[in-house]
Amino acid sequence: MKTTATIRSEIDKFLHHHRLTINQFARLSGVNSGTLSSILNGHRPMSMQQLDKITHCMGLEDGDFYDMYIDEVIFHLTPDWRRLGPFLQRCAQLGKLDSLDKAARMVMDNVSYAPMLFELAESFYHSGRNEASMLLYECVAESEKSQHSERLALCQYRIFTLKLSDDQEKNLQAAVQFEPYIDKLDERYQLDAYKNLLNTYSALHRWGEVERLSRRMRQAAKMLYSENRNAHQVQDYPNKPVIFYILYSYLMESHTYKERGKFDKALELISYYEKPDWLDNLSQEELIITDQFSEWAKANRYLYRLLSGQADSLNVYVEFISSNEDEIFPALTHIMIAANRHHLQVDHILERFKEYIAYQPRKSRIGTVDEQVNINNYTRLLAELGIYYLNAKRYETGLAYIVDSLEYSIRIRSEKGMLRCMGLFEQFRPFASPENQQRYQELINEVQKLSVYAWIPVL
Repeated sequence: MKTTATIRSEIDKFLHHHRLTINQFARLSGVNSGTLSSILNGHRPMSMQQLDKITHCMGLEDGDFYDMYIDEVIFHLTPDWRRLGPFLQRCAQLGKLDSLDKAARMVMDNVSYAPMLFELAESFYHSGRNEASMLLYECVAESEKSQHSERLALCQYRIFTLKLSDDQEKNLQAAVQFEPYIDKLDERYQLDAYKNLLNTYSALHRWGEVERLSRRMRQAAKMLYSENRNAHQVQDYPNKPVIFYILYSYLMESHTYKERGKFDKALELISYYEKPDWLDNLSQEELIITDQFSEWAKANRYLYRLLSGQADSLNVYVEFISSNEDEIFPALTHIMIAANRHHLQVDHILERFKEYIAYQPRKSRIGTVDEQVNINNYTRLLAELGIYYLNAKRYETGLAYIVDSLEYSIRIRSEKGMLRCMGLFEQFRPFASPENQQRYQELINEVQKLSVYAWIPVL
């Protein structure tokens, strides 16, 4: 019959192999000899601190016995948060996430543990232990999936933000999973949740969702603003003053009309965030916000006219963004879209701003621009540069940019971007240099590994 190993049997084996007495091992490990004797005789459970001392003394990796400890100590007796809590904290500290997940899931059926697991998840989240916090949030969400509580909604929000990455396909899945819970969120988190959803859908070019959520965020923000003028001064309220979310909703809604070619409607909405006359007694932070939106409004007024075909807006737009370094990088994408759409010659602009073509994080006076939006914008910029040079019959330069855009499209899992780049490269393949052909083929091999393009031949 096979004997299942236990922590006690492993300690006994170690003592026998090294010919140590309990007293000798107690001195080496720092565990009281009487306590150690009781543990080995099965008369008392060992604490986390004692287990770590014993493990270290045996020359084993920290946490080596944790899976055994879960079965033998934490759940062999009636589960006790005084044992479970420190154990989960130690697992997170050591990165023993499998053990953490196993222990947390063993108490999921007992709803009384949900508040404590949630508070611990929040502690992990705020200290940057994201993987550990994600596991606990998922456990709490699963345990409370039928409760429709604020805690469940916050768990789903945390899971959503933790899942956001460069992968657009996964971002879409995370957004769709979270959105049904947004109305259950406490007001402290709801407006930022709307903003994060808007940015996610914007990066995915899902303009219908962006328009719908912009209006919902504006309604929630206006209600909060009218109820409590100084709400943003409350600790742990939205990350920014409430007026930011109202103005941002107008900005994003106008952006959806611009993307769909409804420039008159986009221009009409600019006035709502350019000079909001319904504001008074602004704080210093609110003044910075309104000034930033006013600046964006002026830039967008030039941009929308340019994109609609008013070529005389190009020079005015360029001069405006040249005075604001933070706006040059994103503006280049719009300039290239307009150039390709309306056959404009912009070589002099590209030469003037060539140092801004390389990828860089974008910021403004009121914070850093969302990374999803930024990297998606850069992927589009590379493609538009490629199209511009291909139209000018500068094939080598154009195809190099197309290959660059394909590389970034793969990075962010943008199926639309990949298809655009592959179509363009194949169209102009006869003009590609051996170097560009080789880079392209290497990237195509990466595309074929992605699940969206996976295929199985029928034999």
